[in-house]
Amino acid sequence: MSTSPRAGADGLPPWLRPVVDLALRAQPADFARALPPDGGGRASAVLLLFGDGPTGPDILLIERAHTLRSHAGQPAFPGGVVDPTDTGPVAAALRETVEETGLDPTGVEVFATLPDLYLPPSGYLVTPVLAWWRTPSPVAVVDPAEVASVHRVPLSTLVDPANRLRVRHPSGFVGPAFTVAGLIVWGFTGGILDRLLALAGWERPWDRDRVENLPAHLIELSRGPQTTRDANVRGPQ
Repeated sequence: MSTSPRAGADGLPPWLRPVVDLALRAQPADFARALPPDGGGRASAVLLLFGDGPTGPDILLIERAHTLRSHAGQPAFPGGVVDPTDTGPVAAALRETVEETGLDPTGVEVFATLPDLYLPPSGYLVTPVLAWWRTPSPVAVVDPAEVASVHRVPLSTLVDPANRLRVRHPSGFVGPAFTVAGLIVWGFTGGILDRLLALAGWERPWDRDRVENLPAHLIELSRGPQTTRDANVRGPQ
């Protein structure tokens, strides 16, 4: 397992080169409206794990358990808070992914990190960790109290214009979303994916005027402090 957060690691597939190049030039403002404050925030990390799946390049997503106190039922990148025992955000992202999906980390090569993203008003400072799934391992729900489902989502599905839209939350939040794997990927995760696809040059033209209300059951699940902090994530401008 490589845990060096460098960009430009050797041996990565050519299709991943745009993400390596993006990591070299990305700024926090490319992904979020609010910049990290002096002194930072509560450190956390998520893993953006790219692999070669059965139908081509893909990325790992989880669906959070519907009974959680925050972000319940939302599709997300695996990850969580950096614990005192972690050596940093890379270690935290890998540890959390193992705990949530049963991932074998020995087959994972971390090749870069994106800029830390600040999420007010929670005060979280999230480090997106970029990794190549050199040797894929089986993944599945480990603890149903934490994770409802695990998905390897093809990038071709994410860039398909038929799966792109924006969603409207009663709070006033309107942001990018994806309909994939029977889920609506929105909020923080939808915003990161939207910007990643655009900045890596993978985005295909899609109907930005397609705006739909977030389904009622997802609104109920999203009630709580996360509603405001998701609005911080950049959407289509």
